[in-house]
Order: sequence, then C-alpha cells, then structure tokens
Amino acid sequence: MHQPTVVITAAPAVGPQSTTLVCPSCRAHISTRVEHKSTTKTHIMALLLFVFCCWPCVCVPYCCDSCRNADHYCPNCSAFIGSHQH
Repeated sequence: MHQPTVVITAAPAVGPQSTTLVCPSCRAHISTRVEHKSTTKTHIMALLLFVFCCWPCVCVPYCCDSCRNADHYCPNCSAFIGSHQH
C-alpha cells in the first residue's frame, strides 16, 4: 500500500517592509503589499498614554507603523502571505 506524500511548507519570513518572494498561492515572483494594522497592544499603549495624562499623544501609536503589525499580501492574487508583529 502506498502512503501519500504530505508536504508542509512554512510561512515565508516577512519583516516590517515589503519583501520580494514567490507567492505560495499564485506562484508569481512578487514584492508584497504591506498593510499596517492596529492590534490590542496598540490600543493598550494609547490607553496608557491617556491614563498617564499624555492625552495629546494618544494618537501616536495609531500613526507609527512601528506600533502596528505589518500584514503582507500578494499584489496579484491578494492572498495573505504573513504578518510581522512588533
């Protein structure tokens, strides 16, 4: 009896900036499209700024890419490639 071969591929390593790679979905050679998304950590940092009387600076975590996750997508097929967490 022949056992099927299972190939497990790891998600490509992505960073905070666009990455050049082969899309695992459409197999095209691409530079990823990056979208920065706010996370729970972003909201907590803004809340802490507010609580410690730095309310004029509450918007800073939402404006800085370094305070948000960088989600990578294929520009051809819009497949999710991976996420870089700060």
